Amino acid sequence: MNLGLIVGYSATTLAADSISGIAHNQTRGQLVAGEEVILLCLNQNIEEETRTRTDSQGYFRLAVRCPDKLHLVRVVHQGINYDQQALVGDAVSINVFDTATKVQGVTGNIEIIRAGINGKMLHVSDMIEIKNNSSPPLTLAGKRTFEVYLPVQAKIESVLAADSGKIGVIISAATVPGEPEHYTVNFPLRPGVTKFAFNYDLPYDGHATFQTKGVYALQQLAVMIPTTMKFTSQSPAFQTLPAGNNNYQVQAANQVKAGERPAFEISGVGALPAQQAARTRPKPSSSTPSSPAPSTPSSRLQWWFIVTGAVLLLGTCGFLLWDRQRLSANATTVAQKIEQPRQSPVPLVEALKEELFQLEIALSHGTISGEEYTSAKQALEGTVKWALARNEVSGGAT
Repeated sequence: MNLGLIVGYSATTLAADSISGIAHNQTRGQLVAGEEVILLCLNQNIEEETRTRTDSQGYFRLAVRCPDKLHLVRVVHQGINYDQQALVGDAVSINVFDTATKVQGVTGNIEIIRAGINGKMLHVSDMIEIKNNSSPPLTLAGKRTFEVYLPVQAKIESVLAADSGKIGVIISAATVPGEPEHYTVNFPLRPGVTKFAFNYDLPYDGHATFQTKGVYALQQLAVMIPTTMKFTSQSPAFQTLPAGNNNYQVQAANQVKAGERPAFEISGVGALPAQQAARTRPKPSSSTPSSPAPSTPSSRLQWWFIVTGAVLLLGTCGFLLWDRQRLSANATTVAQKIEQPRQSPVPLVEALKEELFQLEIALSHGTISGEEYTSAKQALEGTVKWALARNEVSGGAT
């Protein structure tokens, strides 16, 4: 569904003080009538401005009371929220999907384990990306939509999730009775990409062993640690990736099967760049699919995905170029938008510019700190320079 239909439908009613749109059920291939639509203002806190329902043609119009703010338009379908960012005067098209408790076509993509010393503990941020390629497209919903295995002694600090819309929320995870290392969440897996970040601390005496399991096979498992720390593994699957950064080292294993993950050890001392916002702990939001209440946005999640995506992109671009078949599988947040980088880095540059724009918005709304902004911007700008320099070397071929 393109915006032409919205514009044609709402030409006489669209006003400068409103946001209009249309809701389309992609599972059934039809417009949806009677769906609840909520307008949320993204300020220091999420504030609901108004709500309405789609008409018989799936159309809606929302009056905007705070025109200078960024807004979130939410359509609730079968108890699941479908969000899209919007500014006053925008016309949006929002896709919704029917839900199911079992969905074919859900696969793992990439996992990034990022570790560093935090006092006497080893702090770990474990990001896992899942793809829902169901056909027809369906949202997987239920009490155990995703499962993860963490080290037995892991003390979870926070669990975060973001779908393809890049709207991050803080959620909760539950342990499986009798399996202290086994956690489940009920965050809906909408069609497209969903990312989870499990942030936890481990007791650390200068040495830690990781030997966990995974429900899904992965295209790539990456481990990022400071260069002052040591990575060892008996598995031949891990390869050293050129990080292009004196602060990090990256080890990665490709085509990791479901079940037992390749074991590895981390030793030594080293801290990753500070994440001041990481100590801010908003109350976890309910991830129950039936609740349409506003979710708590997480600047930490958005910043972490941007920085990690950019840093890994810097370290893995050369590694990925030799095997274009793995591009879509191995790329992270920004790199997902690259197509055939050997021919042209332009899609990468455009994707990075979009991320920089989102970063500026986050700073202007105060959802990230100045330190986070600087770190993220430096990582993204470094990747832009790499892409532009590569374009000059290749003669700008497209």
